[in-house]
Amino acid sequence: MEERRVAVVIEDDEDIRGLLVALFTQSGFDVHETSKGVDGVRMVEEESPDIVTVDLGLPDIDGYEVARRIRLFSDAYLLMLTARSEEIDALMGLDAGADDYVIKPFRPRELRARVEALMRRPRKQPEVVTPRAQAIAPVAEPPPVGIDGEPSYELNGLQLFPRSFEVSVEGEGVTVTPTEFILLKTLLASKRVVRSKAELFRVLRDEDPDSGTFVSMADERTIEVHLGNLRRKLGDDPATPRWIETVRGVGYRSAGTPVRTGSHD
Repeated sequence: MEERRVAVVIEDDEDIRGLLVALFTQSGFDVHETSKGVDGVRMVEEESPDIVTVDLGLPDIDGYEVARRIRLFSDAYLLMLTARSEEIDALMGLDAGADDYVIKPFRPRELRARVEALMRRPRKQPEVVTPRAQAIAPVAEPPPVGIDGEPSYELNGLQLFPRSFEVSVEGEGVTVTPTEFILLKTLLASKRVVRSKAELFRVLRDEDPDSGTFVSMADERTIEVHLGNLRRKLGDDPATPRWIETVRGVGYRSAGTPVRTGSHD
């Protein structure tokens, strides 16, 4: 029997919240809903959802803060909903930890497509996570060891384990979002081949990167934000990169040729 998927909807507009609940229910999710940010964070902690939608303008705390708090303990996919059309608002949401964003008013078909695209991205296997109260002052994580005999990509002290979705730098665990993990894995697997922002975004949509399907400038900008967040977490200086190199006007590539251990999928 297929495991039921879970969604949490954090939205203060009753009509939009009802639409989101209906959309997720029709797509086979168990749905939990709330109109307040603080309650939403608590709900995510209790329900361990696969995906969360977060409205930017909430009555207690804004969507940016909700995303930041959720990211302290959850790797659920975060979809930011905003009525603001300014690019900076969407980019701030991505910087806070959102995986994607949709501008209101939205078409249900488009939203459903974005949700399914997110759900096709691989996630970590379920594990014990740090409670939210403790995550505010996190302690050093133990080095990830991966699954026994698991293959990995290794480059300049960085290790990426494709099957257990773990990343380490100099033996210390680094927590990354599923989106960041996919981007890092893609660059390492591509070796020194330059990947454009459009190609990387197609990978996130689970498409052939060379398919030539349309990618908007806003979507390309999200790649810049995600890679900026990833670099910050890894401690990778763009001026003297150890792992992610920018090829100006073209795209990104790994800063060296990774060593592959074991047999990769």
